[in-house]
This record gives sequence, structure tokens and C-alpha cells, in this order.
Amino acid sequence: MTTVQLIEKTREPDGEGGFITGWRDGAKFKAAITFDSSMQGRRAEKEGVSSLYTVTAPKSANLMYHDVFKRLSDGKIFRVTSDSDDVVTPDRATFQFRQFTAEEFELPQ
Repeated sequence: MTTVQLIEKTREPDGEGGFITGWRDGAKFKAAITFDSSMQGRRAEKEGVSSLYTVTAPKSANLMYHDVFKRLSDGKIFRVTSDSDDVVTPDRATFQFRQFTAEEFELPQ
């Protein structure tokens, strides 16, 4: 597993009745991020599916759909594309984790 960091979306008043959207670093956690290089994954990529990464994280890392995080080793940014409650180990399991899918993501400016 490698260290990743949540990137939190912020909204600050712009002084004219609207707001400015920004991003700030959030909590760090460990995750294993694997690329789906199977034939099915490559076919899906050509058809426009962008959820090509499987993320395995501690059970306590309960991310929500479209949460954003950064892999600190190379700065690559990902966005969650599935519900992290779908694949969770049972409470009685000795190795506790959850899995979800993610796509590469660029922060809007």
C-alpha cells in the first residue's frame, strides 16, 4: 500500500454574491491502486469507460462517490467512481478492507 491524500473541495465567497471553488489537502491514508490491464478493461476504455483502477483501502477509509484523492508517490489524482460500501470485508474477517473503483482525474481550475 502507498500513502494517498484526500483532496477536499472548498467554496469561498467571491464578494459579489457567488463563490469560488478551490481544493485543499485533506486526510492521508494508505491504499493499493491497481490498473485494470485485462482485455475487458482495455475494451471498456476504448468504449469510454474510465473506471480503470481498483482501489483497496482500510475499512475505515469510507470514501464517497466522486471523492478525490492524490497518490503522493507520483502526484497522480483519482476520483472515486463507485460506492465504497459495495465491497467491504465482514466484521469477523482478520484482514479488514474495502474496495472501490476510480478514474484518473484533473482538478478543475
